[in-house]
Amino acid sequence: MTQDDSGARLQQVTAQIAAAAKTAGREPGSVTLVAVSKTQAADAIEPLLAAGQRVFGENRVQEAQAKWPDMRARWPDVELHLVGQLQSNKATDAVALFDAIHSVDRPSLVTALGAAMAKSGRRPRCFVQVNIGDEPQKGGCAVADLPALLATAREAGVPIAGLMAVPPAGVEAAPYFALLAKLARDQGLAELSMGMSDDLETAVMLGATYVRVGTALFGARG
Repeated sequence: MTQDDSGARLQQVTAQIAAAAKTAGREPGSVTLVAVSKTQAADAIEPLLAAGQRVFGENRVQEAQAKWPDMRARWPDVELHLVGQLQSNKATDAVALFDAIHSVDRPSLVTALGAAMAKSGRRPRCFVQVNIGDEPQKGGCAVADLPALLATAREAGVPIAGLMAVPPAGVEAAPYFALLAKLARDQGLAELSMGMSDDLETAVMLGATYVRVGTALFGARG
């Protein structure tokens, strides 16, 4: 993909976000676009960097460790978000590398992250992933377990900025986004990581502050 292609795709997604924000009576700047660069090689990511995108999301700690140090040396203002599941034994590496972690979903991970943050002094913003559709195959804490997990995070010194969710596939996302927004309000959390390429406008209308977009920026994966 050329830099022109990347710039056009970035402009299109940014315009979608801005239009949805305007319709919802929100400032476009209140929504951060996370370009999900998982499985993408550096040569696919660099045109987006050149076009001005600075917030990127990765699924795996090891993949991010392999490709981002060189790019960050050239673009030091990049913000890196972990948007995939995190194993507790990778917590130290994740805290060292990422500026935000969107997939906090269980007490053992909270404990590991708290220890890593205390040791390193780095405190990435964290989001609790909620299994909003109660799907057994998906990560995320159960809705009923959310208050207890947030209490555990407070005790462990893990800064929780907000909530994250992936609605069930193939159904209308709006009710799930609305539920996540209500849960966040009830818990006094300001940030919502929700919405992807297919449903980002709905997510922004319902309060998303971070949208995680891969396909619309990079094209469908083969």
